Amino acid sequence: MGKTKKAHKVKYIALALVLFSGSVAAEEADSSRVILFFGDSLTAGYGLDREQAFPALVQARIDSLGWNFEVFNAGLGGETSAGGLRRIDWLLRRPIDVFVLELGANDGLRGIDPKDTHANLQQIVERVKAKNPKVALVIAGMQMPPNLGAEYTEAFAAIFPALAEKNDAALIPFLLEGVGDQPALNLPDGNHPNVEGHQIVAETVWTTLGPVLEELRR
Repeated sequence: MGKTKKAHKVKYIALALVLFSGSVAAEEADSSRVILFFGDSLTAGYGLDREQAFPALVQARIDSLGWNFEVFNAGLGGETSAGGLRRIDWLLRRPIDVFVLELGANDGLRGIDPKDTHANLQQIVERVKAKNPKVALVIAGMQMPPNLGAEYTEAFAAIFPALAEKNDAALIPFLLEGVGDQPALNLPDGNHPNVEGHQIVAETVWTTLGPVLEELRR
């Protein structure tokens, strides 16, 4: 990636975070409930326009139903669980009603101990809950390829259901279900969904998130 492209990416992320944070007056005027997608390049929509990434597609689904929720995409390419822990407090400056946690894949690709990943993700959840004890939590499960060894892949996959159970969170069993092993649904790098892939991911997310939002509307 060239320096110019990197600079534009950094500026875009900075602008998105500033817009998310907003002003107190804007928050008071906006009665929409906030859904924060907190993740890595999968959430950010690597290689695509932001509007083509699954969080934006979820927003379109919400809008089509006339529901009063606003999605904020806080995906950051290359983010690890440790990096997410370092930046979560900044994002919590604005109240969050629904928190969708999609982190851990980069930990797995780096061979980080699943115990450390679990601990970091748990701390992120605890900080979110400390800000809003009534926040609705959704955990996006991830899996690693078998080349890392059966013991590691099993330990890694177990992080997410354990995290969901401990924190009374809704679980997306595997974010990339039906996409991760399909070359036609991924970019040439084989690691990131393409436009069609994100459409499937959005449906996978909605299967879990939709009922959560419907419950909040009651």
